[in-house]
Amino acid sequence: MNSSAPPGETPGQGTDARLRADAERNRDRILAAARRLYAIEGLGVSMASVAREAGVGKATLSRRFATREELITAVFADRMDAYANAVTAALDDPDPWHAFTGYLHAVCAMQAADRGFADVLTMTFPAAKALEARRTEAYNGFLELISRARDSGHLRDDFTAEDLVILLMANAGVIAATGDAAPDAWRRLVGHMLRSYATPGTEIPPLPDAPTPTALYRAMIRLSRTGPGTA
Repeated sequence: MNSSAPPGETPGQGTDARLRADAERNRDRILAAARRLYAIEGLGVSMASVAREAGVGKATLSRRFATREELITAVFADRMDAYANAVTAALDDPDPWHAFTGYLHAVCAMQAADRGFADVLTMTFPAAKALEARRTEAYNGFLELISRARDSGHLRDDFTAEDLVILLMANAGVIAATGDAAPDAWRRLVGHMLRSYATPGTEIPPLPDAPTPTALYRAMIRLSRTGPGTA
């Protein structure tokens, strides 16, 4: 019996191509759905929720991404590249203090733009080798930024790389708590922290305006309804 394959294709070749195309479309749908959910709700989103958002079954999701870490790595690969590239750009700045403050603002802004990425920067994923390699690259670059800013006389001698982790944790908490009720509250936090990092007499960027009482009240109402772990 003759095959119904189009001219130029061997039997089964067309079917294989269609299956590969379907698999790629499903992968793209899963990644797009995960990006949407993680950006809004953080990394607490379940794999089942991602599958529903993507319009695929759990089995399809598992075939594309066997573990949560694999999905997170794929979703945030480009953002981790941007995170590592931000420290590279800062190291090219001839002004060590400007480089240091600019980097902190850039990273905290990345967190504010994507709640899922805010979580990624305050967690570790040992099984996600590529993601952790980029994190290590950024960390090593930050150590150099610290050294240069200290040598310039503008950064306190007792500032450590762990202080960045503390800042990112605090910033992630502010972002999660305030949401769209006070979306720029994180800028105020970073402004105050820079004042604590600087040596006396160092020029510091102007302190951003504080959120209005109404905005903070809305954020507190929102937090009371959702809970601190799911704001």
